Amino acid sequence: MNARPREEEEAAAAATEDDRDEEANRLLSSRSPSSSSSDQENDEEVAYESREKILIVDLDSADALCSVDSNVTPPFSWKKLWLFTGPGFLMSIAFLDPGNLEGDLQAGAIAGYSLLWLLMWATAMGLLIQLLSARVGVATGRHLAELCREEYPPWARYLLWFMAELALIGADIQEVIGSAIAIKILSHGALPLWAGVVITASDCFLFLFLENYGVRKLEAVFAVLIATMGLTFAWMFGDTKPSGKELLIGVLVPKLSSKTIRQAVGVVGCVIMPHNVFLHSALVQSRKIDPNKNGRVQEALNYYSIESSIALLISFMINLFVTTVFAKGFYGSKQADSIGLVNAGQYLQEKYGGGFFPILYIWGIGLLAAGQSSTITGTYAGQFIMGGFLNLRLKKWLRALITRSFAIVPTMIVALFFNTSEASLDVLNEWLNVLQSIQIPFALIPLLTLVSKEQVMGIFRIGPTLERVAWTVAGLVMVINGYLLLDFFLSEVSGLLFGFVVCTGTAAYVAFIIYLVSYSGALSSTWFSLMLSKRFAYT
Repeated sequence: MNARPREEEEAAAAATEDDRDEEANRLLSSRSPSSSSSDQENDEEVAYESREKILIVDLDSADALCSVDSNVTPPFSWKKLWLFTGPGFLMSIAFLDPGNLEGDLQAGAIAGYSLLWLLMWATAMGLLIQLLSARVGVATGRHLAELCREEYPPWARYLLWFMAELALIGADIQEVIGSAIAIKILSHGALPLWAGVVITASDCFLFLFLENYGVRKLEAVFAVLIATMGLTFAWMFGDTKPSGKELLIGVLVPKLSSKTIRQAVGVVGCVIMPHNVFLHSALVQSRKIDPNKNGRVQEALNYYSIESSIALLISFMINLFVTTVFAKGFYGSKQADSIGLVNAGQYLQEKYGGGFFPILYIWGIGLLAAGQSSTITGTYAGQFIMGGFLNLRLKKWLRALITRSFAIVPTMIVALFFNTSEASLDVLNEWLNVLQSIQIPFALIPLLTLVSKEQVMGIFRIGPTLERVAWTVAGLVMVINGYLLLDFFLSEVSGLLFGFVVCTGTAAYVAFIIYLVSYSGALSSTWFSLMLSKRFAYT
């Protein structure tokens, strides 16, 4: 008599188990909160398709146990660190682009070893910002441009996209011009600047070619380019033999004078690249991480923190090599004030001669590696920015071509127009640095807004202490760049009409920043509560 009820109970239990399995499979197939099915993934722009992502496999029994409890973080593994290594090194290339190298050599030539401490701390500030960018990407399964599209009203979203594109174009012009200068050096002047721009523009197709072979192959190419920079600039460091004592003092002892304030501002301003903040949040999604499993998300954050720190340590060493080489060779010399990316190789050749392998060509190879790697990552960033803000579903070759055209067309015009003298290229570089500085708040403020928001980040939102530190760093960077802008406009702006246009633009610019800060609520609430607590503590 009990056989039939027992069979019904077993059937109900089996149905319940099947429902659980179906629910688990549904959650595992959802790689982000916004794409819970393949149909929705086809409707929305994503950084990487599921088939493109690198699978992070369980390597031992401890990992398997962590798969049972989704809140437990798996133990550290060197093999897993290797699987997660890659995005941080691609991100670090923005710290080594031709614009940064020019800032390094000018800081060394004008300030000597005295700004090395600032280079170190600026890199540390850059690391904090990039770790927050990676945190957003891993915890949400979406990159910063996609989140901005959902977070802000249409007018603010499109304005943020326009600002991000401007920043990317400005950075790309510097990077392409840097590559073109390197090609001109290595061809012994046979190829003019515009020809170098055309050659560099072809990196778009190289990028598409490499992407077809998978993410790891692309990351390996960038590793070779970073290694090339490291070897060439280390070779220059060994050839010129800078003072080890002065180097150590420069790193450990803060020193700043009125004569070097502009170079100091340039060192900090070059570190935070707006497009790089958007880029890193997308790069970390190249690994398959289930955002519904807190332990796996924390594991990914841990590994990305380690590899990003190692990558930026290497970039700091390369920047240090460049700064100290030019500090040793040109600090206090008559060439110090006139040295730039265009004539740096020639000055090095005149100072140190030929040798077994002429230092001019060593510099040219390093500069070419910096320019080519940064232009390819610029193409990458452009795809994520355009696709994320506008939700465009385009074929990769078409999206890369559009992104490249945004930068190459103005760069070609610049190359033809400014190819008349070194002084004109220096003026162009100053204006491009200003363009970069203007855009920084429009990457940092949305990032800090989102990473502090529990509705977006869940349990991975940053705590109050880290939030205060992050806003302080962002505020410091924006103030420093604000000083650069003020100094530039005071020296360059003349005439009533031009002054009126600049003042009007500045008012609109400040108003938009105030809107973004007030929209976030994070800054006002954090500092307001802090000020209130201090006030009541004294009463």
